[in-house]
Amino acid sequence: MARPLLEIAANSLASALAAQAGGADRVELCTGLELGGLTPSAAQIARVRERLSIPVYVLIRPRAGDFLYSDDELATMQQDIETCLSIGCDGVVFGVLDADGRVDVARCQPLLAAAGGMGMTFHRAFDMTRDLPQALEDVISLGAERVLTSGGAASAITGAESIRRLVVQAAGRIAVMPGAGIQASNLADLVRTTGATEFHASAKAVHASGMQWTNPLLTDMAGGEIRTDEQEVRALATALASPP
Repeated sequence: MARPLLEIAANSLASALAAQAGGADRVELCTGLELGGLTPSAAQIARVRERLSIPVYVLIRPRAGDFLYSDDELATMQQDIETCLSIGCDGVVFGVLDADGRVDVARCQPLLAAAGGMGMTFHRAFDMTRDLPQALEDVISLGAERVLTSGGAASAITGAESIRRLVVQAAGRIAVMPGAGIQASNLADLVRTTGATEFHASAKAVHASGMQWTNPLLTDMAGGEIRTDEQEVRALATALASPP
């Protein structure tokens, strides 16, 4: 049996390279991890696609907050998806809900059409829906490859039983990919509990700033960079390689 796949959320070129070096199978490229992830610039997408040999999926999220988008926001998302297609990305990651907390299938469809031959992951907007089993069927109806979920809980660890039920319900029609709070220390248990075949983690750490002087009045600008840690990625990959 092949080991489960490891996807790493990478917030920069440096993070994406660290993810690849550590043994990740796929990168979800984004920016603003502290906001839950936002769409990176076209230049950053192009640079990452040029440098990586593993699949690159790009987060399509125009702002922080909820997943109820205006027509202008949806137009921006569509254009970002078209940019990813033109650059040669392998897939995109997005999710759209309606005001009642359901998957907005009708408004997702034009975005999926814009993706052309790229793959599509429905992100953790899924966890904000009122009925996870119904939301899963809606996402399947869209033709998405996978759904990223914590099982509607604060982390995949606390939502593990819910994720297991979603894996059973999916019955191979879509990949159910656990994410949120995953570390090398809890990954093996999560594999056993959920039966999932793909896992998502950020493997992030604070990379110390190289600045020798900073303005003491602006301490909020003086912190280090949040970056994917190659050793943590390697530890996650090793945990997945061990039989459950």
